[in-house]
Amino acid sequence: MNSIPQKTEQYVLGTYARAPFVLDHGQDMYLYDTGGKRYLDCVSGISVMALGHADPEITAVVNEQIAQLSHVCNLYHTAPHANLAEALCRSSFADKVYFANSGAEAIEAAIKFARKYARVTLGPGKTQIVAFSGAFHGRTAGALALTPREKYQAPFRPLMPDVVYAPFNDVGAAQKVIGPQTCAVFVEPVQGEGGIHPATPEFLQALREACDRYRALLVFDEIQCGMGRTGTLWAYEHNGITPDMMAVAKALGGGLPIGATLLTDRVAAVLQPGDHGSTFAGGPVICRVAEVVLRRVSDQTMLDHVNAMSSLLMARLKQLSSPHITDIRGLGLMIGVEMDIDVLPLITAGHRYGVLLLNAGPRVLRLLPPLIITEEHINELTETLDSILSEFAAS
Repeated sequence: MNSIPQKTEQYVLGTYARAPFVLDHGQDMYLYDTGGKRYLDCVSGISVMALGHADPEITAVVNEQIAQLSHVCNLYHTAPHANLAEALCRSSFADKVYFANSGAEAIEAAIKFARKYARVTLGPGKTQIVAFSGAFHGRTAGALALTPREKYQAPFRPLMPDVVYAPFNDVGAAQKVIGPQTCAVFVEPVQGEGGIHPATPEFLQALREACDRYRALLVFDEIQCGMGRTGTLWAYEHNGITPDMMAVAKALGGGLPIGATLLTDRVAAVLQPGDHGSTFAGGPVICRVAEVVLRRVSDQTMLDHVNAMSSLLMARLKQLSSPHITDIRGLGLMIGVEMDIDVLPLITAGHRYGVLLLNAGPRVLRLLPPLIITEEHINELTETLDSILSEFAAS
């Protein structure tokens, strides 16, 4: 009988390079493979498992809701759908929510909404979208056009037209490309895949002013950096600069797939039934779960915990004595450790040591632990990193 990795190679399209072990179950901060080995999870499904694995409340809510009502499609009202939309609006700048199934879908919706807003309010021709170097907005057709990475874009050209790029955190460059032709500007308040780079307050303020000047929409991508990850519920709260639309996903679903595009009434006013849709989006089960996650990560006690653990983790990382570390940066529990070496061998070594790590580009180790991490877990992580780095120094 073929092993699970062999079956995967034979039957699953090879768009991912997977670790050689098979994960079987999880509990809180840890994952376990089929051989019983335990791994400290510092990836959290790429910023998804904010509350850790097998959370009892999420498990109970899933079981309760799926036994009651699992799917009806968006032609009918359900209480979970309406309640989650209300909770998201009350916790943010937004007046309305469009539900999707992923972050990329939330970005695709924002692209369509921005272009229709410009067409309805200012007429045809105002279609240009501005994005920034280092950005990652997704791999679907429209989102890919906003993700200026040659290795992702080259095989799939021609891409969606009328997208221009400017250097991230460069105020002058942004002001040069944003103009009368611009319908929207898409930006991550903290770049994740790009190497954990927070946007400066000056940069975001300049984008807000330029969008207001040219009647363009400012769109924040908080798919990875939202939902308490940076120590505030939404990353934009650090600077007090609000967007017109925002894409969220990942942690919102507590491990189940969901995306959402949050928008103001000004934008929502141009959208009509039939303009966009999704069969599965906003289903009762995922909305019940997302309401639980949103309630818990918005709690000030949780956010205080994220900030305390962030400070402790940053301090412990700065105590590492490796000559290969060139920078440590981040916000909340979204931290990048930049190295002068390729970090993939370190990630592979982490498997041997029982720690799951992630990269953000070839030379940045990205740490995205569940928000429930404690001092004990931080000690385990940094002691393991110290051992791995010492091993590489010795070799």
